[in-house]
This record gives sequence, structure tokens and C-alpha cells, in this order.
Amino acid sequence: MNPTAFTSATRIDNTVTAVADRLAVPPTPPDQPEQAQSLADGAAGIALLHIERALTGAGAWTTAHHWLRAMVHGGVLATIESSLYRGAPAVAFALHTATVDQAGRYDNAQRALHRAVTALAHRRIDQALDRIARADLPQMAEYDIISGLTGIGAYLLRLAPDDEALGRILAYLVRLPEPLHHGGEAVPGWWTEQDPHARISTAFPGGHANFGLAHGITGPLALLALAKRHGAVVEGHLDAIERINAWLDSWRQHDDNGTWWPQWITHQERRTGRPTQPGPLRPSWCYGTPGLARAQQLAGIALNDPDRRRLAENALASCLTQPRQLRRISDTSLCHGWAGLALTAWRTAMDAADSTISDLLPGVIDQLLDHAEATADSGDGLLEGWAGVALAMCAIARGAPPTSGWDACLLIT
Repeated sequence: MNPTAFTSATRIDNTVTAVADRLAVPPTPPDQPEQAQSLADGAAGIALLHIERALTGAGAWTTAHHWLRAMVHGGVLATIESSLYRGAPAVAFALHTATVDQAGRYDNAQRALHRAVTALAHRRIDQALDRIARADLPQMAEYDIISGLTGIGAYLLRLAPDDEALGRILAYLVRLPEPLHHGGEAVPGWWTEQDPHARISTAFPGGHANFGLAHGITGPLALLALAKRHGAVVEGHLDAIERINAWLDSWRQHDDNGTWWPQWITHQERRTGRPTQPGPLRPSWCYGTPGLARAQQLAGIALNDPDRRRLAENALASCLTQPRQLRRISDTSLCHGWAGLALTAWRTAMDAADSTISDLLPGVIDQLLDHAEATADSGDGLLEGWAGVALAMCAIARGAPPTSGWDACLLIT
């Protein structure tokens, strides 16, 4: 190991250990059930850190178990609004990561939760198909990763790729890109009347089409691509991937900032065919080039399309060499900060045709470490807090995919 790599490994280990020690004990009294069962910012997400450390021998199972108990204190929520990041699917996902080395651990709870999640999936699919039959526009929470069917699909792909519920979700996502009519105009089938914050806003008359991996059409693209990679395929599967790719291609921008995509477009932008966003914003997992590029790389792999893969990999590599883009990152978080950029780039590099992204990664990791060491005040959770930062660092430091498979909830693998 060269001295620079050794220094980075030591800094990562020190940071991860400090985070794990600080988050060793769940809050007393426990959070309310809805908060505790949040993968984004509750006990469910923090448990993933301790599970990963226990699986790799860096932490104790008793600590992981304490957080899992805190996660389900007060019962498990299984309402129609439950999703991968909140309620029964979040709990089921966290428990599954704790069983990858030992079948039978939490077995009874796993079976009960899986039944609840599949029942929820069928209810939500039925609602979505009824909405399509009425030719109404969807809400983002119907289909996205955080709140919607794409997120539930990520859980099922990880745990039960042959389950009927996953097949129905994939079949729904095949139909999702089909055009709808709104106000006398044809719009893509994921167009929503909401603004990007899931509200009705006068700033977005007629709504918008969202491009992001977390809340937009790139999430369904990633799930369809990963499902194909794992052998879960439905009728029209590849055509749907191609249709989404064609949409993203039609809005791809290339200028002095490299290759980038708008975060979303409005009705007016759709009519003119030009985004008003002047250039790329922060390069993040949730929005921006990294998440979009990874999803399109996965789509290229699914389609056996080397040109698609190369385009996506070049877009991400270009992003990593643009100081103006990198300066837009304002925190260390997994969702929209340095941890998310580093982990997404690392996952992309693992599948890349050449070493370009790998060669750029040390600089990104150094930036992540510098910002982490300079930041004192941050949340504790997975998406926007220290648990997510530490988990990203764990994977990068080991140079191997997470043992628990926790990053399946990001749909970058």
C-alpha cells in the first residue's frame, strides 16, 4: 500500500469508528414508530451501519440488535403510505441485511414482514393501475424510490426476485413511460401535477417531469436495468428501458461543463424543447449527473449496449473533473453530498470499461474525508447524516461491495 492510500485508510477508519462509537446507543426514550422506522433518518438507517460493521467483524452484533429493537419499538407500520424508506418495507430491508451471513436470524419476523410488504405492494400496484386506467397523472410517491413502487421493487429484487409482486411492479413500470394527455397535450406517463417538493405550486403551472434518481424517472430505469441483470424480466421490459433512455437522450446537454441533464422540466420547457437550467447543479446521487449516469450505465449493461455504457461513464468522469460542479457540493451526505458522489462513482467504476473513473476516485475520497473532518454538526441518519457517510466510507475502504448489501436501497447496485 502506498503512503497516500495508507493515510486515507487510516483517516477513514478513524472517522467510521468515531461515528459508530457516537451512535452506539439508541435514544432513550425510543423515537416514535414512524420516525424509528425511517430508513432515511431513523433507527432503521442507523442499524444498517452497525449491521455492516458486525458482518465485517468491526462491530458487535449486540449493538446492531439494540438498534433493530429500537427500530420496531411501538410496532411496525404497514399502511398504504409505507415505503422502502418508511414503515414495514424499511424494517424488512434492514432485517434482511442482518441475515446475509446466517439464515434463520430473525426468521419469524422476516416472514411476517415479507407477507406485509408483498400485500402492500399488491395494494399499491392495484391503485397505480386504476390511476393509469383513468388516464390520470401520477404523484411522484406512486413510482419513486423513496416513497413509491420503485423502492418497494428494490426490496423485492434483493429478497425475492421471483415473487409475483416484483413481476407486477416491473410490468407497471413498463407501462409508466407510456404517454398521457394533460391539458390537451401529450406528456410522458410519469409527468406529475406536483412541483419537485410534491406540492401543488404556482411556480410549476401544470407540474413537471422529474429526472432524478431519487424522485424521477431515473429510479424506474435503474430498477428495470438491475432486474434484467438479475434475470427478472417481464413483457416489454427492454422496450421500456429504451423509451426512458430516449427521453433522457433528448434532454442531455453537452457544453463546457461536460455532459449533464436538467433536474426537471416544466410544461414551458417541454414545449420549447430547451431547459432553462443554465448548467449542471450539484453532482449528487439523488439528482445530477452521478445518479443519472449510473442508471444509464446499468441500462447499457442490461441492453448489452457498449455505446450507452461509454456515454454514461464518460459523463460521470467529466463531472469528476469539473471544479465548478464539485464546488456546488455543500455537505458530506449520502443523498446529495460527497459520500453519495464517492459511493456512486465507486460503484460505477466497478463496472466501467476502463480505469478513468477509478483514477479520479482518490481525489473524490480525499474531498469526502476533508469535509467529514471539518464538519461537526450533521444529522445521524442514513441519507443526510453520519450513518450514511460512515457506510459509504466502509465500502470504499474495504474495496469490496458491502457485505450486507445495504446500498441496494440506493438502486446503484
